[in-house]
Amino acid sequence: MATTRSVSVRASACVAIGRVCRIAAVLAVSAGPAAAGQGDTSLADRFGQLALDCVHQEYPNKIAHVLNDDGDARPPRELTPAFFGCYDWHSSVHGHWLLARVARLFPESPSAGLARSALSRSLTMSNIAQEVRYMRAPGRSGFERPYGVAWLLQLAAELREWDDPDARRWRAALVPLENAAALQIKEWLPNLTYPIRVGEHSQTAFAFGLILDWAHIAGDTEMLELIDSRIGDYYSGDRACPLSYEPSGHDFLSPCLAEADLMRRVVVADRFALWLRELLPDIPEDGDPSNWIEPAVVIDASDGKLAHLDGLNLSRAWMLEGIAGALAAGDARRPALLAAAAEHRAAGLAAVTGEHYEGGHWLGTFATYLVTERGLR
Repeated sequence: MATTRSVSVRASACVAIGRVCRIAAVLAVSAGPAAAGQGDTSLADRFGQLALDCVHQEYPNKIAHVLNDDGDARPPRELTPAFFGCYDWHSSVHGHWLLARVARLFPESPSAGLARSALSRSLTMSNIAQEVRYMRAPGRSGFERPYGVAWLLQLAAELREWDDPDARRWRAALVPLENAAALQIKEWLPNLTYPIRVGEHSQTAFAFGLILDWAHIAGDTEMLELIDSRIGDYYSGDRACPLSYEPSGHDFLSPCLAEADLMRRVVVADRFALWLRELLPDIPEDGDPSNWIEPAVVIDASDGKLAHLDGLNLSRAWMLEGIAGALAAGDARRPALLAAAAEHRAAGLAAVTGEHYEGGHWLGTFATYLVTERGLR
């Protein structure tokens, strides 16, 4: 743990010192377990343990809670008994996704059995019935919209793709909440006049990517058509996205890169390449990403909002990889995109230590999404 943290500090310092030092930090982290590939069970155990440590830890807890009467003044475990841990509802949801992902991809890892036990404890018919009652109560039509709802659908997608008796049981239990979440999005999007272009939970581009991937897996043509229509309305005409304005101090998502990572899912390759040139005209074509986009620096990882930037490095890494993967092999922008992705991957993974609960309760999910290439379908 101390070694990983020291690499994180060096990587952060290198950002300020210059490109040569940044590349050294990339190589240092890439040589260690944090950069391991999909088959490394030690990686699964490392990130899985972060979720295991929090999915049933009720406090501290931050709830976004509309009270309709005195009876709603109840502890989190009673309000949302499936997803009450990991500090907040959405982190609990994607913590369960992490456990499902680890148990599915790394069934022989030591954490797989523990992950299954945790999922069995949470994903019961009675727990999900209460989750549905909570979500559908008066005044909660926008509950966890769109970020937490999108992650709920991503959890459902993971279970749908997992050919396993336990997964089928958990999926059956989750279906009522999955349906409620999908309905919430379908009722909301026709009324959403403009996209939400921020670097935190309410961003539409990132959520649309998760929802779109779920809709393909679930075969929900109504959602596919709705999301596709909204993507065209919101993003198809965008030009010169101000990437130089990023990041804001509390960002864990890039508005510009998330939009591009979303569009590459729905636009054919040739058209995407042209659209991307209009959206981000400054992507280098000499292979050098310096002075274009650099990893964010976190000074105080014990501050939950400042620690968002560690997540930004992770999400930028998978978005940059996705964008590069959608371009032709000979596209001159690919080397710079992939070099920037490597730098962000190194800085982001080095910060996933669990040293502070402020980051430990959620960064494992972003790291798992990155290293298992969930978004690169």
